[in-house]
Amino acid sequence: MNKIITEITPLSEKDCFYLIDRYKDRFTYPIHRHEEYELNFVSNCDGARRVVGDSIERLGMYDLVLIGNGIEHGWEQHECMSDKIREIKIQFSSDLFGSSFLAKTQLSSIRRMLDLSSNGIAFTVESIMKVYHKLDNLTKIESGFYRMLELMSILYELAEGGHYRKLSSSSFASLKPTGDSRRVQKVQDHINKHYKEDIRLNDLADLVGMTPTAFSRFFKLRTGRSISDYVIDIRLGHASRQLVDSTTSVAEICYECGFNNVSNFNRIFKKKKGNSPKVFREIYQHHKMLV
Repeated sequence: MNKIITEITPLSEKDCFYLIDRYKDRFTYPIHRHEEYELNFVSNCDGARRVVGDSIERLGMYDLVLIGNGIEHGWEQHECMSDKIREIKIQFSSDLFGSSFLAKTQLSSIRRMLDLSSNGIAFTVESIMKVYHKLDNLTKIESGFYRMLELMSILYELAEGGHYRKLSSSSFASLKPTGDSRRVQKVQDHINKHYKEDIRLNDLADLVGMTPTAFSRFFKLRTGRSISDYVIDIRLGHASRQLVDSTTSVAEICYECGFNNVSNFNRIFKKKKGNSPKVFREIYQHHKMLV
């Protein structure tokens, strides 16, 4: 199976960021990855399909995502009928702002947003409309100091609004769990190491010295998800990664990732990912053949 291509971006070491504003009649570039952050805006894209990690979604008229950590991403024509698609793409290095600069209180919302972009994040239409004029203005400002200020303003508006959601699962993106609770992290680490095995609530509760009922409430309060949902998401992320990176059969992947019934695995996968495991793999394979 061909590998996902790694793009060498046009970003120069002497420049703060790379910007391209273009109109095109269709999406043709295959799924790819690169180390730089990418803020990508697309309009007139109704019916197109966006792939970010193990997230595959059909788009409306507008789309804005922030992608980091080298996660796979791409757009495909799918059911889009427009021949006047506008794309504004901004790529910038992970060390553009510097860790000490991002550590400042005034930039905490941007730091948090950049951290979450390791999974890929999508912004609501409300957020897109709020920064659209700034994105458009950015393309008209000549390269220099004020262009950099406008980019920072866009990132700040998006971060402060907080109207975005994570796209890809952390296990697909190979990210370690983070949180403000050591007990939650301890359980998450255990699940990540033993997701192939039978995981019982009682055993997880024992790990942190709590009763099963109390721990269930505590975990959901801290993470916003139930234990069972978290375990399923971890397993699906690993399953998605195997579907992309290997030729292992769906049935084998099902059992290797902790599921004990193929039909149940197919049902859960389609419910959570929007496509069956077979279709999910075919979408990635199609993009690989475009290379």
